[in-house]
Amino acid sequence: MSNREKELTENLAEIKEEVAEAASRAGRKPGEVEVLAVSKLHPASDIEILYNAGHRLFGESYVQEALNKMEELSGLDVDWHFIGGLQSKKAKYVAGKFSAVHSVDSSKLAGLINKKAAALDVVQNILIQVNTAGEEQKSGVSEEQLPALIEEITGFENLKVIGLMALPPFFGDPEGARPYFARLRMLSEGMEKLFGIKLPELSMGMTGDFKVAIEEGSTMVRVGTKIFGRRPGY
Repeated sequence: MSNREKELTENLAEIKEEVAEAASRAGRKPGEVEVLAVSKLHPASDIEILYNAGHRLFGESYVQEALNKMEELSGLDVDWHFIGGLQSKKAKYVAGKFSAVHSVDSSKLAGLINKKAAALDVVQNILIQVNTAGEEQKSGVSEEQLPALIEEITGFENLKVIGLMALPPFFGDPEGARPYFARLRMLSEGMEKLFGIKLPELSMGMTGDFKVAIEEGSTMVRVGTKIFGRRPGY
């Protein structure tokens, strides 16, 4: 086993143990929370190492980089998720390529993905990104506009909303993010009741605050640095 293989497999095992412990403390089953290994800006070889160690769930943030990795790893059954900001002109490239797109925040973007999904005759799973803190510099639909967006998207035959995603403000203390995670969970529960739908996924929590996110109901934590180390160039 190479040094890199040892590093990555040990890091992943440690994260999964921490996730299981956080879930247990919250009275949840470890299997209720998945680890989305955020592999953006890391080579396909790193993904292959973790794949060979049994991990399948990977998140990418840049369309072209993700497509290149998909081609390079085409022989592997990787469960790809798109988690980055998505420009309208790139929307057509994600439909049918990812198990889920986490960053849908407008009817225009949803419509473009739906159009491509229809042409491919597939149903694309999506999560709606909510800007729970109302930060101007961040993507995400506002809480006030969320119901209208869900109502519109439910009219798209080739999209399926499976949950909500959020990027709370950064805090040195992970407890600072707790109210935003709790708010996203409440919004999800409210939308389920309002529309009579199931939104099983809550994509929230990253390297610095995933334990708090799990305590507040996250079903998928997005962890990059603590698995892969610092991104090249950072």
